[in-house]
Amino acid sequence: MNEFVYIGRIVNTHGIKGELRLLSDFEKKERIFKPNIQIFIGKEKQPETIKNYRHHKQFDMITLEGYQDINEVLKYKGQNVFVKRETLNLKEEEYLYEDLPGMMVLENEKILGKIRNIVYNKANILLYIEGEKNFYIPLSQAYIKQVDRKNRKVLVEGGESLIL
Repeated sequence: MNEFVYIGRIVNTHGIKGELRLLSDFEKKERIFKPNIQIFIGKEKQPETIKNYRHHKQFDMITLEGYQDINEVLKYKGQNVFVKRETLNLKEEEYLYEDLPGMMVLENEKILGKIRNIVYNKANILLYIEGEKNFYIPLSQAYIKQVDRKNRKVLVEGGESLIL
């Protein structure tokens, strides 16, 4: 698994005091968007520390320690933002969406296929499964019964009924 986890993209600045506007669909925002959390920006993974956070419309707004002017943070516009996996303190049964691609999908010990992609639509998050026939399965507790990160398996219920 990757040491760094993608959490969003800086799309713009906001105001003149160095606030940054992020677009993020990261599922565990409450663990990272808070003061004193270290983030890493861009391809070089430049370390920075979050000073303040707030939510505004569809954006996550942050200010960074040591920056108080728009001109100091313009260099980060358009950059991807990461956090170290260890910062998330994931429990054994917890997983991130980005961990799922490549895992085998099984129902009653029958292999249905392999997760190839995650699709975000307005109603659901869907897993794209490649198998004998390709299909989608919603990423919800109604279908996903267990994610075994160690053995790279996802156990589902009702998945076969989604294969057309």
